[in-house]
Amino acid sequence: MLNIHHLELFYYVAKHQGVSAAARNMPYGIQQPAISGQILALEDYLGGPLFQRRPFALTHAGEELFAFIKPFFDGLEVVEEKVRGGATQVVRLAAATIILRDHLPEMLQTLRPKFPKLKVLLREGVQPQIEKWLADQEVDLAVTVLDGTPPLGVQSEPLLQVPVILLVPKALKLASVEDLLKSDRIEQTLISPPLNETITKNFQDHLARRGVVWPPGMEVNSLELVETYAANGFGIGLTLAIPGRVLDKRLRAMPLEGVKPITVAVLRHPNLPPVALALIEEMRKRAKALVAP
Repeated sequence: MLNIHHLELFYYVAKHQGVSAAARNMPYGIQQPAISGQILALEDYLGGPLFQRRPFALTHAGEELFAFIKPFFDGLEVVEEKVRGGATQVVRLAAATIILRDHLPEMLQTLRPKFPKLKVLLREGVQPQIEKWLADQEVDLAVTVLDGTPPLGVQSEPLLQVPVILLVPKALKLASVEDLLKSDRIEQTLISPPLNETITKNFQDHLARRGVVWPPGMEVNSLELVETYAANGFGIGLTLAIPGRVLDKRLRAMPLEGVKPITVAVLRHPNLPPVALALIEEMRKRAKALVAP
């Protein structure tokens, strides 16, 4: 007889289009080599390959098997919910470090009385990573920068707009941003997020309109690192004026007139369970509190 566990592993591989993606999305811990080995055992039992590895594609046999088992495994969550007599209490969330560290814990504490079995699966990442996780359905919702149209099938809800600023070490005797940007090419080291992040794109667009060249001299993948390296004298940091955040005493925040602000939004898949909707409501409240006078 077919091994049901092997079928479950194949379901996740086919659903997420690859062994490594399946390992990240399994509801329990299992390593990629173990999945590969058990899939090979299933293929040996059935007498042929079920999918092409690179690039991923199901074979004809794999398509037939996936079509047969998909309704069963897709429906397990619904059955579990009915048997337990309550809503699913699992949330898969992706966000930047500052969200997960400074804001999420308090929101989750608020949800605990209503959802005592709350289970949260967190992923820390930057904007391009987060968008890919959403598109691949590896997370249910995210708090990140909204840049144009969200991935296909993903809904967006703006939470707040945040101005772009420069963090200038106080040791630099700089009177204003205009004094800095009056040069055609700036020699000071620019510490910024990667060029594919919206904050950096908006700033570089502004520089291009002014005819100013100032490429990043140090790229970091979090705003915390921008502040850390600017405070330690490595250059001038490009970051956001995050409401309520206390700035390092070695730095001055200088606003950037004319640079498009960043929109922070909730990105989510439709048909989320009640616990995820409740968390989104807490996010709305948090955003309003941050911008309240």
